[in-house]
Amino acid sequence: MKALAVAAVALLLAGCASRAPSPAAADAAAPPPGPAAPATDPAAADPGARPQAGGGVLGRNERLLVYSPVAGDTLAGIGARFMSDAHAAWLLADANHGITQPEPGVPLVVPLRPLNPAGLLADGLQTVPILCYHRLGAGSSKMVVAPAQFEAQMNWLVDNGYRVIALADLAAFLAGRRQLPQRAVVITFDDGYASVYRHAYPVLKRLGLPATVFVYTDFIGGGDALTWPQLREMQLSGLIDLQSHSKSHRNLTERLPAENDERYRSQLDQEMRAPRELLERRLPALQVRHLAYPFGDANDTVLDAASRHGYTLGATVVPGGNPFYAHPLMLRRTMIFGDTTLDAFRTRLQVSRPLAAP
Repeated sequence: MKALAVAAVALLLAGCASRAPSPAAADAAAPPPGPAAPATDPAAADPGARPQAGGGVLGRNERLLVYSPVAGDTLAGIGARFMSDAHAAWLLADANHGITQPEPGVPLVVPLRPLNPAGLLADGLQTVPILCYHRLGAGSSKMVVAPAQFEAQMNWLVDNGYRVIALADLAAFLAGRRQLPQRAVVITFDDGYASVYRHAYPVLKRLGLPATVFVYTDFIGGGDALTWPQLREMQLSGLIDLQSHSKSHRNLTERLPAENDERYRSQLDQEMRAPRELLERRLPALQVRHLAYPFGDANDTVLDAASRHGYTLGATVVPGGNPFYAHPLMLRRTMIFGDTTLDAFRTRLQVSRPLAAP
């Protein structure tokens, strides 16, 4: 009874509640689905099992409804029935104090619209860290992460309730259209080394984690670079998004010797346009709209060129998390190095910021 009262109050606070005549009628009147879910979902049902949601609707408005579960219901089933997304279990869990399994007769709040797209918290606000890797393998270079180290970090994210989302989901968050999990994190790789395919890709597939690989196209097919067949295979998996790291990997903020204003701007246009055209031609299902600046450097001229060429997200290597008001073309990214211990890795996951912080 207490849970029912709490759920009813939540519904009334969101607007005037109305009693639904039947589950079928309620389903027919359901508004468009809420935010898409990330690939990882510790609350989701076993993928081999059929999601269930056979309970009734106790009341609803345009923003949320109160649902009474029955035996056999799953969060995935409820998400599929009311939010058109069987992977929306994370959103149901977040809206109901972190539950992992519906309890028969204990009402649940089901969001039909993003309840907190800005990620505002009682004592601060949500920020989304973007992690940046380069090479995986053996070696003493700081830029090389051992495969076992990378796998341990990914396992740690999953085991500790972090939810890896696609970079495109962050774009919708910044535009105020999508609510994200409270511990959302983005995984990226720069340059396009073949070690991403050999070592990172199998781990990401096993765990179901999405990632973005920023490639500079002059490097593709080179000595230690990803090949076109490898790029195509990763893209077709649905987990790996391929985006631009420029054409040549030159520092876009620095002019070459004797490069005047006109020549510099022309070269910037080439660095922006050529990789997009090549990637989209060789990988027809791909849309290149995101850019990682070589060396993480950008200035007003570079930002203007990126905007003119249709890039909607741009990534630096300034560490930290990204709140809802982050500049889309100046996103923070946190580098993960070969000497980053698991404890240090944990401290780099800035998923919130106090309101008092600048």
